[in-house]
Amino acid sequence: MIPIRSLALIMALVAVPVVSLQAQGHQHTPGMTHPGATAPSTAVATEGGQAAFAAIGEIVRLLEADPHTDWSKVDLERLRRHLIDMDLVTLRARVTGTPVTGGARFVVRGTGDAIGAIKRMTAAHAGMVAMDPAGPRLVRTELPDGVSLVVTARDSADTAAVAKIRGLSFIGLMASGDHHTTHHLMLARGDAMANHGH
Repeated sequence: MIPIRSLALIMALVAVPVVSLQAQGHQHTPGMTHPGATAPSTAVATEGGQAAFAAIGEIVRLLEADPHTDWSKVDLERLRRHLIDMDLVTLRARVTGTPVTGGARFVVRGTGDAIGAIKRMTAAHAGMVAMDPAGPRLVRTELPDGVSLVVTARDSADTAAVAKIRGLSFIGLMASGDHHTTHHLMLARGDAMANHGH
């Protein structure tokens, strides 16, 4: 029978190599893997940190990727001013909506810089709506501090179209359509057709 003192000494001697091996296990050598370890992340950040900044960054990448970009005409400041208008209209305008036959009337008002932004943005969007033969009818009237928009379905008896106009309300109508990113690229390229007050 091994005395307890000798048993303790044997266990201590056996533990030293185990601890030593564990310590070595934490050293990293090429090709070595560890249970539960994860590979370094190859993900890259994609958030621009602020919506307008991210939108401009997207356009810059498109311009840089296009070998036909005429940098002498590029005007990113023009796009920046447009994005300021978008912000003012989205967050600073006061909107009152009332049902009318076949749709709704939206009175959009602002103060300070928001007034000009409302007028520029709605004028540009009204032009886009007018070009869509399947879209709603839009009558825009300028007010001293904003605009009045009367938006009606092509067929006032089309209850789904009328409900959609009322459901979208002013900002939904402004955001509808796939032309926004194309418009931003045109603004940045210095295209005269994209102009609406900038």
